[in-house]
Amino acid sequence: MKANAIRIAPSLLSADFARLGEEVRAIEAAGADLVHFDVMDNHYVPNLTVGPLVCEAVRRHTTLPIDVHLMVEPVDALVPMFAKAGASIITFHPEASRHVDRTLALIREHGCQAGLVFNPATPLDWAAHVMDKLDMILLMSVNPGFGGQQFIEATLPKLREARQRIAAHAGRGGGPIRLEVDGGVKADNIARIARAGADTFVAGSAVFGAPDPDGGYRGVIGRLREQAAANLD
Repeated sequence: MKANAIRIAPSLLSADFARLGEEVRAIEAAGADLVHFDVMDNHYVPNLTVGPLVCEAVRRHTTLPIDVHLMVEPVDALVPMFAKAGASIITFHPEASRHVDRTLALIREHGCQAGLVFNPATPLDWAAHVMDKLDMILLMSVNPGFGGQQFIEATLPKLREARQRIAAHAGRGGGPIRLEVDGGVKADNIARIARAGADTFVAGSAVFGAPDPDGGYRGVIGRLREQAAANLD
């Protein structure tokens, strides 16, 4: 992976929701590449967060792609709603869809990039027959539901396996697929995560818990990018 392929995606789950528009503008000014938008339903995961109305409000404050991670069950009814609200990328957990191929196609039909999310214990085999419909593979490096958790080290060999699958897909003439990681990403471990194959890094508390003196986030996003690029070609 090339160092210039690195993308930093601050997760709004850790932002100050009382000043969400200001937070979104601040991460864009600081050089973030994506806005990561965590949707939890208190059903598929044990937490309840935000819906399409908040996504629509966020869209008015940024030109960055909005990376919507659906931790919900069922999935399909929400796809058109988030696409209309301004989502750029929609990812979901295969266990939460009755027909994974159909859900991926639905996301693309609504003008968004599509991806699958794999929990720590979910095998990558779910992706085997739908690689042609994937723009993103997201590996959870914590069990989803809450921010601020510790990175699960077993994610590193899984990232390497996912990178191999993506490379094999490209070798067969397939389109590009991004490899994202979410959970416990910090400045002190992002280099190891990047070397394992990730190119897109969700960071919540690591970003929003370390503001610059002026309230922005240029310093921490810059450090994350610099560390992720260390030792990469």
